[in-house]
Amino acid sequence: MHIGRQSSTRRWNHNLHYHRIVLAAIPPGARRALDVGCGEAFLAQDLTAQVRQVVALDRDAPSIERARQRAETAPIEFVEADFLEHEFSAGSFDLVASVAALHHLPMQPALTRMAELLRPGGVLAVVGLARSRRRPGDLVAETAGAVLHRVYRTTRHYVEQTAPVVWPPPVTYRQAREIAEQTLPGVRYRRHALWRYSLVWTKPR
Repeated sequence: MHIGRQSSTRRWNHNLHYHRIVLAAIPPGARRALDVGCGEAFLAQDLTAQVRQVVALDRDAPSIERARQRAETAPIEFVEADFLEHEFSAGSFDLVASVAALHHLPMQPALTRMAELLRPGGVLAVVGLARSRRRPGDLVAETAGAVLHRVYRTTRHYVEQTAPVVWPPPVTYRQAREIAEQTLPGVRYRRHALWRYSLVWTKPR
């Protein structure tokens, strides 16, 4: 895990900030992990510190090429494909993870597919984006996020994302939670300050 922490602390942005959620969710003895929507593969590289086989998938060709060049010495298998169409075998991963990519996909089918790819006892860990409805609770969260963003932006080495952007996200935070709870019974949902939410779910044995 030390390698993962080091690679993330050299750079900072909202997505890198929450890699720790995924890393903490890796099940003991995990042998194979999938990073869905890997972008430049910062998460995939962090995962290699704890998981022997890491597959990094993205449908954006420039992102995959940058990832291959940046992490060419890392033990990562890169796949350029649409996640919902690529033929992975069911139950073939101990961890399926995704950071800031779920909103590029139809949420319910994507979560269903992620669950199918997990072995019994495997873990799904997602850090996602949703949109605010500007209710009082949303305003509190967004104000806290703005303050934290300014603090981190001035104290850390901020890097911009290079992957394609979808904004605004198609679902609200409330809708994201409802879809996740309907699709993954027992999922742990949490909203975070820096305009993100997380889902952590363990597939029943």
